[in-house]
Amino acid sequence: MDIKSYKDLIVWKKAKELAIEIYKITGNFPKEEMFGITNQLRRAVVSISNNISEGTGRQYKKDTIQFLFVSNGSLNEVESMLQIANELSFINEKQTDELVQRTEEVRKLLKGFIKYFQDSTILK
Repeated sequence: MDIKSYKDLIVWKKAKELAIEIYKITGNFPKEEMFGITNQLRRAVVSISNNISEGTGRQYKKDTIQFLFVSNGSLNEVESMLQIANELSFINEKQTDELVQRTEEVRKLLKGFIKYFQDSTILK
């Protein structure tokens, strides 16, 4: 795999798309949640693509992998908060299912990317 830029990575692109979608959907959350679940969900979803991009800019494989694991943690946080938002009726069942499917897609790509770095003998 020849990584010229994080912007070339499918996992980064999918994570960014998920962030944009969640930003749009949270715009419809109750205004009193602006500093609650809306803010937390937005921060967590942006953390996914940000940590992928930051991790790929690191010099050492161990550092890159650590940032990718942080992305995975943020992905779990997003999925958990989507379930909470659904139970609070901020989003409906269909929206929740679609967004959870998108988180699963990012998770699979992220796990593959982590495995690539873990198995790589080229990097330090």
